[in-house]
Amino acid sequence: MKQYETIFIVTPLLTEEQMKEVAGKYRDYLSSNQAEIVHEESWGLMKLAYPIKKKSTGFYYLIEFRANPDLINKLEIEYKRDERIMRFLTIYQDKYAIEFSERRKRGDFNRENKKPKVKVEEEVATKRY
Repeated sequence: MKQYETIFIVTPLLTEEQMKEVAGKYRDYLSSNQAEIVHEESWGLMKLAYPIKKKSTGFYYLIEFRANPDLINKLEIEYKRDERIMRFLTIYQDKYAIEFSERRKRGDFNRENKKPKVKVEEEVATKRY
């Protein structure tokens, strides 16, 4: 079994309840086809980089899973049949992508962790007037 990551964008015309139903449909589809769900998260309603089907926003949803490669084609056919799905992308995760994903889940890339903590005296000493 290989590890994959799928992201799909759902039309913004749905309610939050309907969005959860769509996500549950694909989670159940993967589980019923012997896929092991590793991680899933909803990114919520976000602005699109360019309009898709005359819509400028969409609900983003991410699912990481382990499955046989045969399942990917079946999953993508299900996405194409569902008119609520505006776009989707499924990728194979190599060992580096899996490591990055684990670090992202732990919160190693939060904004609070990016800025090094510097004492106020050091900041004043480094400023040039």
